[in-house]
Amino acid sequence: MPETRTAIVTGSARGIGAAVAKRLAKDGLQVAVIDLDEAASQKVADEITADGGKAVGIGCDVSDEAAVTAAVERVASELGAPTVLVNNAGVLRDNLIFKMSADDWDTVMNVHLRGSFLMTRAVQKHMTDAKFGRIVNLSSTSAQGNRGQVNYSAAKAGLQGFTKTLAIELGKFNVTANAIAPGFIATDMTAATAERVGMEFEAFKAAAAQQIPVQRVGTPEDIAAAASFFVSEEAGFVSGQVLYVAGGPQD
Repeated sequence: MPETRTAIVTGSARGIGAAVAKRLAKDGLQVAVIDLDEAASQKVADEITADGGKAVGIGCDVSDEAAVTAAVERVASELGAPTVLVNNAGVLRDNLIFKMSADDWDTVMNVHLRGSFLMTRAVQKHMTDAKFGRIVNLSSTSAQGNRGQVNYSAAKAGLQGFTKTLAIELGKFNVTANAIAPGFIATDMTAATAERVGMEFEAFKAAAAQQIPVQRVGTPEDIAAAASFFVSEEAGFVSGQVLYVAGGPQD
């Protein structure tokens, strides 16, 4: 890279976000690890630093406008202007629609959609000023519909439209926006799903793998590899795309 870029990865204290943060650091970017719990964020940042990278851990509720503004200002002062943003922060509040509360709906929308909007709005000025930017939003195969996830599915589908519109609006500033839609990825979140449906996690993963053409479930590192491509200098002519990383074709 011609200069050291600074990346923000939200929801990066564990799982996919942590893997993405570590991969971008290996790629030579400085990384702001952002999650609700600053101590958990700092732990990942310390791991990156111990591995030879440069990172800071920041606690931030991405659905809180003032908190997002403060976090991005802190990143700019401690690491430099952020020109790479990975909107990964997410939560699950699964239920069938007749059981779903308004709070279950609002919580998922606020973190996934409002959070991605607030972070992107706060960071885009740094990108447009630099005439360089990379935005990666985490969608999901659930965007195509998934029983018990009417809130999550709607939010993840919304992020695809958000991504395409960002690509249209920001392209003239050399800013790209793309989305990654993971399939079944082995994380704490999918482990919690297994527990909720009463299955042992290994059995849950094995059952899922049987339905996937490559015959395995995904890892956070699979998603990190896709993010690494999208934020690279070489990916400057790829924008407004949704990449399904799911071990096989999606409808």
